[in-house]
Amino acid sequence: MILIKLCKQHNVGLIAIGNGTASRETDNFVGNVLKANKDIHAQKVMVNEAGASVYSASEFAAKEFPDLDVTIRGAISIARRLQDPLAELVKIDPKSIGVGQYQHDVSQTQLARSLNTVVEDCVNAVGVEVNTASAPLLAAVSGLNPTIANNIVEFRDQNGAFASREALKSVPRLGAKTFEQAAGFLRVANGETPLDSSAVHPESYSIVEQIAKKNNRPIQKLLGDSLFLKSLLPTDYTNDQFGLPTVTDIISELDKPGRDPRPDFKTAQFKEGIEKISDLEPGLILEGTVTNVTNFGAFVDIGVHQDGLVHISALSNTFVKDPRKVVKAGDIVKVKVMQVDAARKRIAMSMRLDDDIDGAEEDGATRTDKHRDSQRSKQKNHKLAATQNSTKHDKPPEGTMAALFAKANEKNKNK
Repeated sequence: MILIKLCKQHNVGLIAIGNGTASRETDNFVGNVLKANKDIHAQKVMVNEAGASVYSASEFAAKEFPDLDVTIRGAISIARRLQDPLAELVKIDPKSIGVGQYQHDVSQTQLARSLNTVVEDCVNAVGVEVNTASAPLLAAVSGLNPTIANNIVEFRDQNGAFASREALKSVPRLGAKTFEQAAGFLRVANGETPLDSSAVHPESYSIVEQIAKKNNRPIQKLLGDSLFLKSLLPTDYTNDQFGLPTVTDIISELDKPGRDPRPDFKTAQFKEGIEKISDLEPGLILEGTVTNVTNFGAFVDIGVHQDGLVHISALSNTFVKDPRKVVKAGDIVKVKVMQVDAARKRIAMSMRLDDDIDGAEEDGATRTDKHRDSQRSKQKNHKLAATQNSTKHDKPPEGTMAALFAKANEKNKNK
C-alpha cells in the first residue's frame, strides 16, 4: 500500500488531512492503516483547508512549484499549515480564509487594511527566521515591503544563508532606516552573534554587553539562565538612552531567547462513527473547534461538515454579554448536542454539559430568529407609541383657550 510505504520510507511523524470533502472518511482510512501497522509511529491531524485552493492557483504557488499540478500544490499547502500555520497563511489574502459571515457587507478597503494590520502584528510578535522565510512572510515584517522581501530571498539564494543580522545591510534597497525598523523582528538562528536569534534589537546589544561585563559572564551564558536573570536589578543598567521599561524587556527576552510565543499546538479529537449530520443524536458529548464567534453565539466544527451553533445563552452557566469574552476562533471545546434538524442542516449545542435535553424545545438558530423578531416587535411598538403620543399632542389639552371656545360653542348649540 502506497501510504504504508511512504510512511516507512520517510519516517513520517504527522499526517495532515484537509477538513474538506470526504475528510472524515479519509481520517477513518488513515486511522485504520495506523492501527493495523503498529510499527508506523505517525499521528493524523485534521487541518483547516480554507483558502488552500486560492493559494494553489496563485502566481506565487506557480512560481514555487512550476511543475506541479494545482491539486498537489494544495496538498503541500495543507501539510505546511500543520508545520507552521503563520508562514503558510500569509501567502493568501486573509479574506480568502473566511473572516465572518458579513465580510462582504462592510467596506472592503477598511476590511483589507484591518486584516493586514492583524497579520503584520502576528508576524512581528512571533518573529521571522530570515534564512528560511518566504517572500510573503518577510513582506509582512514592519519596515519591509514586497520588493525588499524579494531582494532578501534572491540575495540568500545567490550568497547562501545570512550569518548575522548585520549581513542584511548588504541586501539591495535595505537601507539604515529599514534595518532599524525591521531588525528586531528578524532572527538568525545559529549565527555569529547569539543575540541575533532573540527579539533584542541590535541597538540594545550594548545593554546586554554591559550586563555580561559587570557580572563577568559571557553573553552565551546569560541566555536562558532564569535564576541569574531574576536576580538582576534593571535600574542598575538604565541610562539616558535606555529607560527602565526597555531594560526590563531586554532581561525578559534573555530569559527566553528565540522562544516561539505561540501556545502548544492542540487539535480537536473527533468522535469515531460521527461523520455526518444524520449520525448525531441529542445528548452526545463531542469535542470540536470554534470556527466563528458572533453576537448571538459561537459556531463549532464537530467533524460532520456542518458547524453547530452554541447559542449565547448556552455558552456558560453565568450571564454572557459578549461571546468573545468566553470563546475565540480556534478554541478546542466540549459541547453537548441539544437538537438536530437534518432537513435545515441546523445543529443546536450547549457548552453547559449538564443541560437537560428535555428542556431544549428550540434550537439556537430558532432562538436567534425569535430574538430578532422580538427586537423588531419592540421597534414597531415603540414607533406605534410615538405615533399615539404625537396624536395626543395634536389635540388641545383641557384648560387651553381652544378648549374653552369649544365648550362655549357646545352651549350655544344647546340653546
